[in-house]
Order: sequence, then C-alpha cells, then structure tokens
Amino acid sequence: MADAAHAIGATYKDRPVGKLADLTTFSFFPTKTVTTAEGGAVAAPDPAMLRRAARFRNHGLVRDPGEQRTPGEGGWHQEVHAFGLNYRLPDVLCALGISQLRRLGRFRERRAELVARYHTLLRDVPGLTLPAQRAYVRPSWHLYPVRIGDGRRREVYDRMRAAGIGVQVNYMPVYWHPVFEDIGYRRGLCPEAEAYYFEELSLPLWPGLTDAQQDHVAETLAGILR
Repeated sequence: MADAAHAIGATYKDRPVGKLADLTTFSFFPTKTVTTAEGGAVAAPDPAMLRRAARFRNHGLVRDPGEQRTPGEGGWHQEVHAFGLNYRLPDVLCALGISQLRRLGRFRERRAELVARYHTLLRDVPGLTLPAQRAYVRPSWHLYPVRIGDGRRREVYDRMRAAGIGVQVNYMPVYWHPVFEDIGYRRGLCPEAEAYYFEELSLPLWPGLTDAQQDHVAETLAGILR
C-alpha cells in the first residue's frame, strides 16, 4: 500500500503514482494539489481489490445479484459480506474533484515554476538546506520544505509568522503523538526523522502564489537568516 496524499500527478522512473503499489491512497483536502474540499480516493491496478475498496467505503454492501449469496430476494436486496464504513464522497464534491483534475497539469506546471524560482532565490542563503530532487522523479511539489540549521527553526518560524507569511512545520514523527506514547513508543526511535523534524519549515506554495509574493517570502527569510 502507498500513501500518495501529496503526490497526485507525480511519477517515479516514468511510472505514475497509483501504479507503484497494490493500493494507493490520495487526499483531496483543501491544501492538496487537487481538492474536493474534503475526502480522497483509492487507486488499485487489480479490479478485484478495487471492488473490495468500493464495498468497504459503502458499508460493505453487495448489490450485484450475481455476487450475492441469496440472489432473487428482490430488487431491494443487498448483503454485507465483510464489514465496511460510510466513506462515500458526496456527488457534488466528486464534481468539484473532476473539475480540478482537468486543471491538474496547469497546477503542477505552476508549482514546478515556483519551486525552480525558490531554488534560485534561496540557493545562497546561509544556514538553509533546500529540498533535493532526483533525476528519475517528477514530484508534484505539494510543499516546499526547507531545513533551518543552527537551532534557529523556532525563531525563523515566529519571525516569518509575525511578518504575515504563513510558513508551517510538518512531519512530526508519528510516534511522538500521545496515542503512541501510551502504548510504549519513545522518542529517539528514529533519530534521522527526528533530526529532520527539528529543522523542517514549509514555505508557502500554491498555484495562485504570484512571483511578487514569492519574492517577498524569499527576501524575508533571507533577511532573517543573514
């Protein structure tokens, strides 16, 4: 199973996300590249697995008489062969998502332009590590995460926010949450992930971000670090 919440439209070694795993999940939360206001989607190359997922999102109901154990009960009859949940996305939100998908290419193109500009604007700023990109990956660039060195992440976050710039911190190690602490997980389990989290800062990135706004973000960040 693959979590592609941030990666719709991305490719890895010329293979699109959605074909890299038996089951792939996508998120359409408002901050994602494509949104339906809330909800998500599942992709699976295996039709049988996709049918299972479709049933699970609809209480596990089986409506096809050809797949029911007691067919012929009547046109109203439906059966539950395995427990499911109510994960259906409303039709009006599906319509929004379909409209957004038609614009996915433009969204990704603009995000890539903004990332290239960030790379140029910030490449010489001291104490700053920019995100890496491998030649065989075409990311969708949901976020632009940088690393702030010298223990200054909190200072930079506070000063950027005070300047009206909506930076954010992402990727807290999941086992730091109390629900995992309560069952025995402890800090120090994944030192590299923790080291990254201590430095991570996400800069504003969305297709509607103008060049002038981005210049302001970069100039403010550079001014703080210099």
